[in-house]
Amino acid sequence: MTDWYVDDRCTNCDVARQFAPELIVEEEGASRILRQPSDDAENRRLHAAVFSCHTRSIRPASGQPDPALDPFPMALDDGVLVCGHNSRQTAGANSYLLRRPSGTVMMIDTPRWSPGLAERYVAATGPVTDVLLTHRDHVAHGRRYADHFGARMWIHEGDLDAAPDADRVIRGLDPVEIGEGVTAHPLPGHTRGSVLYLADGRYCFSGDSFYWSRTTGDLEVAESVTWYSIEELAASLARTAGRLRFEWVLPGHGDRQRRDAGEMSRRLHALAERTALLRPRPIDFTALRW
Repeated sequence: MTDWYVDDRCTNCDVARQFAPELIVEEEGASRILRQPSDDAENRRLHAAVFSCHTRSIRPASGQPDPALDPFPMALDDGVLVCGHNSRQTAGANSYLLRRPSGTVMMIDTPRWSPGLAERYVAATGPVTDVLLTHRDHVAHGRRYADHFGARMWIHEGDLDAAPDADRVIRGLDPVEIGEGVTAHPLPGHTRGSVLYLADGRYCFSGDSFYWSRTTGDLEVAESVTWYSIEELAASLARTAGRLRFEWVLPGHGDRQRRDAGEMSRRLHALAERTALLRPRPIDFTALRW
């Protein structure tokens, strides 16, 4: 096996560790290789880390990563794929493809833009009809992908200034059905126009409103990176928690997790209660509990 290392461009976004947590760890505010892959399966997981990293900081000591081992888009289950190829312009946020029963596909947030990647996604999944943006931090490349696919781009009015050319605008605070089994739930807090998308009572695309933390083994909010209002986020969670039923939490930043829907509901209600106790604090990326 090739010796691998993490270069000094790492921003500690956690994405690479999500794909290879047994091989890559956090140390002093950055990722580092814990050990080299020991078999083909671990080598493939490391390549998933490579092709998701937005700074391409996971490096072989000699040569190049094997493009034949680029696994993206990678299926999480029958209904959802993770795009990989995360973008510097979204601070390395994850993005997803959601299959619909009709055979069409929705893209939630966006990977880095390239025509080749766009064609790769369509070849793997079928036609993309909608690009769903969760909030202003993730609008980069949305227009390029929407135009390439001939798709509609969605955003909430609270963040419309970041994507004024959106094709569909979600307004107010009430849930809105926007497509086949998909409902938008406005969730102001992280930003004024943050939205989560709920699909099929199974998938929760939470943007940066909440995520699964491997550190705490629970749902968490990024309280130290809340651009708009932690009090508004608490109110949003209190208003919305009882309406949400899902098995998968699929965030932009932070880890993914699948649990029984009843357990996720209990954890979300508990998160709403914990968030109500939080108070504003200065932005501090180093305080995130991945």
